[in-house]
Amino acid sequence: MATEDKKLSSARASTSDDAEVDESDQEKRDGITLPSHVAGSGTLDQLVETARSYAKQAASENTLKAYAKDWVHFTRWCRLKGTDPLPPSPEMIGLYLANLAAPTGKAPALSVSTIERRLSGLGWNYTQRGFNLDRKNRHIATVLAGIKRRHARPPVRKEAIMADDILAMVGSLPFDLRGLRDRAILLLGYAGGLRRSEIVSLDYGKDDTPDSGGWTEILNDGALLTLNAKNGWREVEIGRGSSDQTCPVHALENWLHFSKIDFGPIFVRTSRDGKKPLEARLTDKHVARLIKQTVQSAGIRSDLPEEDRMALFSGHSLRAGLASSAEVDERFVQKQLGHASAEMTRLYQRRRDRFRVNLTKAAGL
Repeated sequence: MATEDKKLSSARASTSDDAEVDESDQEKRDGITLPSHVAGSGTLDQLVETARSYAKQAASENTLKAYAKDWVHFTRWCRLKGTDPLPPSPEMIGLYLANLAAPTGKAPALSVSTIERRLSGLGWNYTQRGFNLDRKNRHIATVLAGIKRRHARPPVRKEAIMADDILAMVGSLPFDLRGLRDRAILLLGYAGGLRRSEIVSLDYGKDDTPDSGGWTEILNDGALLTLNAKNGWREVEIGRGSSDQTCPVHALENWLHFSKIDFGPIFVRTSRDGKKPLEARLTDKHVARLIKQTVQSAGIRSDLPEEDRMALFSGHSLRAGLASSAEVDERFVQKQLGHASAEMTRLYQRRRDRFRVNLTKAAGL
């Protein structure tokens, strides 16, 4: 009991601090420490740091940042309500979820998917602090079920970038070094059905750099990507295209040749004038910006206001584009995207020519 009281007291003491710290400090509070009855030493302290490093790899950087923000928001809410977030109270968490769905102040109501993400963030944070959040508790489960029934809407999915779109997008890029790089990013991401984080984490050759998410081998018939992806390791085959102008492998070879990259990160920053490669790896945000920029330059969906048009496209538009454009057996698309089920792959298949298959006529009506 004394140990549990000490843990709870320590956790409570840090709660008010958690609400005020920035994201970088929040991520350091990972709960990886030595047992209280074990004396510290140089070797053990080093192992603690190693364990913390591995713990940070349990989820993506963006996920950890989101979970940190979730905890800060919840602890502030608790403080305003005059209650303590520790230990977890199913009753208060149920009220918190209700407040997210139907705010009493000026804050906008959150979507069901965002509320579910917030709840996952709380569960993760409680686990890091040595507590268990029972999501099946009736105070949480029934409130969440009611929120879903009352407020759930069909998910808003990003627009798919189709074959003609991607050709127009790469055609809008210049032929300087930066243009060669961005052309390779778009074509490789499209043909591979890659996530934006997977694109920028690639290395050339199996160099195993600290922030690598996989490596690329260029063969006679195409490029073989070995990815440490969201659902584990997988291989992605990207064959050569019908012409050099549209071939993702040729675009990659051009970038590697002129940037003189023969090991380490493939997609790196360039100098301000776009003529010299630098050592720093690009972030996934560059891919998102690049897609929006080239969509605008190519005039895609120019029938819409610019703000609406920019909101339609993101990194997922490349994956949705491959799933929607490739006229092959669905199993091959599923394998390329790394989906565990065909149902998930079908969620990515979005066509502009609705009613392409008319089951009414096919049924004899």
